[in-house]
Amino acid sequence: MDVILLERVAKLGQMGEVVSVKEGYARNYLLPQKKALRANEQNVAAFEAQKVQLEARNLELKKEAEAMAQSLDGQQFVVIRSASDSGALYGSVSTRDAADSTTEAGFSLDRKQVALSRPIKDLGLHKVHVRLHPEVEVDITLNVARSPEEAELQASGKSIQELAAEEEAAADFEIAELFDDIGSAAEDDEDDMSPAGSKSEDGANDDA
Repeated sequence: MDVILLERVAKLGQMGEVVSVKEGYARNYLLPQKKALRANEQNVAAFEAQKVQLEARNLELKKEAEAMAQSLDGQQFVVIRSASDSGALYGSVSTRDAADSTTEAGFSLDRKQVALSRPIKDLGLHKVHVRLHPEVEVDITLNVARSPEEAELQASGKSIQELAAEEEAAADFEIAELFDDIGSAAEDDEDDMSPAGSKSEDGANDDA
């Protein structure tokens, strides 16, 4: 199917270009998203009549996206999720979760602007691609953790494996200290049960 693009589409073409695409791609994505029109005589004429306005509108949206990109690019956002001790999530983090976390931080982002190469199913820091405009893209980081405290530690550069190892070491240390305390108490009890003092061989029966 031939369509005329109403905006730049990655790996396809620029605004105003007439390109040939698969019918399913056009019906399911380009046409309903208003990224293109069927390239018939009527639509081509309508585009030419509105080309100046469309280009002006695209330029305005691009400037808005660039302004947002300056403050959004490289930002890190926390997503709290339940997970196993190994770090596997009970579920996954979606594009909606990514959009919601940025919105809560004051950015206006739609889930359709978030591109995940694969579902996020583990704790940790995950880089996520965001398309603010057909010509403006940035990367953000999702800090997926079980608690704000864990997120803070992950942000400092510690992995879930390192955190688990530290927790295990702390637990082992506490157990070792407990046994040391028990051992010290037992030694004190033994001292209390021993004779208060022993009489000298010469002294006890000297008066006899």
